Amino acid sequence: MKQTPFNAHHRKLGARMIEFCGWDMPVEYKGIIDEHLACRHAAGLFDVSHMGEIHVTGKDALSFVQHISPNDAARLSPGHVQYTGLLTSKGTYVDDMLVYCIHPEFYLLVVNAANTDKDYAYIQSQKGGFAVALDNPSDRYSQLALQGRKAIPILQPLTDVALAPMKSFHCAFGKVAGKECLVSRTGYTGEDGFEIYSLDPDPGILWDAIMESGTPHGLQPVGLGARDTLRLEAKLPLYGNDIDDTTTPLESDFKWIVKLKKGDFLGRDVLVRQNEQGITRKLVGFELADRGIARPHYPIFLGGTPAGQVASGTFSPLFKKSIGLVYLPIAKAAIGTEFEIGLRDKKAKAVVVPTPFYKRDY
Repeated sequence: MKQTPFNAHHRKLGARMIEFCGWDMPVEYKGIIDEHLACRHAAGLFDVSHMGEIHVTGKDALSFVQHISPNDAARLSPGHVQYTGLLTSKGTYVDDMLVYCIHPEFYLLVVNAANTDKDYAYIQSQKGGFAVALDNPSDRYSQLALQGRKAIPILQPLTDVALAPMKSFHCAFGKVAGKECLVSRTGYTGEDGFEIYSLDPDPGILWDAIMESGTPHGLQPVGLGARDTLRLEAKLPLYGNDIDDTTTPLESDFKWIVKLKKGDFLGRDVLVRQNEQGITRKLVGFELADRGIARPHYPIFLGGTPAGQVASGTFSPLFKKSIGLVYLPIAKAAIGTEFEIGLRDKKAKAVVVPTPFYKRDY
């Protein structure tokens, strides 16, 4: 298994380690609920160095990114970040990703760990006649995510980057604990916070310095378990569960990343037709009205008839109830619609509810 530069830090803290996408990663330290609530009420520190980073450089860098992304990268200027998809010619997801505009001829694409090699191969296959150079330096990057309402007072003493003026989905280069880093106001929890990228070969001081600065503020290290419950409360999609190569951004309720007026891009013709004809299913949120926890892949029933399966599902540590995401036919996707979920030996009633389940109040 691959190890991130912070592997020894996790083991020293007594983390429970698991194999995840070929990486030896911490799933929890003190416990998923404690870590989840620490992030919601104070701050959490995540090792996300397993994520993939792909460089697109050259005079056609913008045109190439426009080709592979449905969002409009022309709106980005240096220091701006954009959420988007990497789409197939059928308008479905190869992955979702962040696009960083470093400068007009350099874009950084951040993709999911499970898909890094697949994504890079796919992006290479789309190069065609574009005057770009592609590189996959993922193994050289480390990445930490500091998330939560206390993120600024924890991180600001360690960096020369002005954090408070930085807008969401913006980034800047600067030093953090003496190391050259790219700091972006992004995250995967629904909280305010920052993601910190470094190419330094020995970035361990970043973890140590942030933990030392954050301990008086209630900072806790957070593993993959709470990362999943946090992102689900915020209705942030997980590739392989909520989005994949059978789903489009329109179906997954991400129409806002599809800019049909920007010009041609992979899958545009399919998405134009789908937009005109209307989608037949939609990803919606639900709560269980009965006792139990709805897990991914549990069967769902409409009027007693099998109608698919749960995409994402968990017990919400914040709301203390079972929540999840599921694809339902448009006619059954309205708020308040009831359906059933098979929980091993019984069927439990579920209700379609507004999403995101959680939205920060600061």
